[in-house]
Amino acid sequence: MSHLYEIGIFGGDLRQVYMTASLLSKGYRIATYSTYETVSHENCSQMQTLSELFDQCKYLIGPIPFTKDQVSITAKSSPADLTIAHVAYLLRENHFLIAGNIPSPITGLCDSRHIPYYDLMKNEKLTILNAIATAEGTIMEAIAGSTRNLHGSNVLVLGYGRCAKVLAQKLKAMDARVTVAARSEEALAYANANGHQTVHLSNIKCILPSFHYIFNTIPALVLDRDCLDLVDANVTIIDISSAPGGVDFDYAKQQHLNAKLSLGLPGKVSPKASADFLVTEINALMKERSD
Repeated sequence: MSHLYEIGIFGGDLRQVYMTASLLSKGYRIATYSTYETVSHENCSQMQTLSELFDQCKYLIGPIPFTKDQVSITAKSSPADLTIAHVAYLLRENHFLIAGNIPSPITGLCDSRHIPYYDLMKNEKLTILNAIATAEGTIMEAIAGSTRNLHGSNVLVLGYGRCAKVLAQKLKAMDARVTVAARSEEALAYANANGHQTVHLSNIKCILPSFHYIFNTIPALVLDRDCLDLVDANVTIIDISSAPGGVDFDYAKQQHLNAKLSLGLPGKVSPKASADFLVTEINALMKERSD
C-alpha cells in the first residue's frame, strides 16, 4: 500500500509542533491531526479525522505520554475519535507506531497483529535526556508554587529512579538539604553515595513534618491521608509520577495543602530541545528501516 505522506503526527504538546517543523526540514511529507498548533508548510497537511491520518501515513508518531487517563490520547483538545480504542481499531500491519509510554492494550494489539512499534521512553538515552527536562520543569513548578527559597530548605524526594536522581542532584546544587526516600536498599546506597540523606520509604512518617518541599516520583499512592496529616501546613508538594500520581489529591485539597500533579513537563519547559532529541532518534530509526 502506498501512502501520500511518510509521517503522520497526532496529538501531543509543543514537542510535536517542533518535531513536525524539524522533520519537514529533513524533506519528509507530513500529515497532522489534533496537534497543539498547526505548522504552515507546503509538505504539511492537516487531516480532518484520525482515520484519514491513518489511511494516508505509514509512520505514525503519537504523544509522550501516549495517554494520561488510559482512555483518550494526550492532546491539547480531545476530539471524540482521539482515543486508545479508536487507535486500536485503525492500526494495520502496514503501519509503524512511534510514541512514548505506549499503553499495554496498544502494545498487546501490535504484538498479536505483528504491527511494528517503537516506544521512545524505552530508549535509555532519551529517558535520561527527558529526565533533565523533567527535573528542570519540576524545580520551576516548585519555585512558582512556593513563597520560600529552595536554598536552605528541607527537601524530600520520594523515589530514586532516573528523574529522581537528576532532580535530587539539581536540588542539592541549589543548596537545598535533600533527603531521598526509596524502598530499594541499592537505590538508598546510591543516593547516600551522591551526598543525600536517606530514609527507607516505610519510615517517612516520622520525618514528614520537617520538610518544606516534597517531590514524588513514585507511580503509586505514597502520600495517603495518614501521611498528609503529618506534613507541614505550608509544605509544597510536587508530584511528577504518572497519572493519577502518588498523592491523595482530594484529601490534600480538603486540607488546603499546596499539592500539584505536574505531567508532561518537557513539553512545557523545553519543547524544542526535547523535540530535537526525539527527531534525531526517529530519523535514525526510519533510515535504518529503509536501508
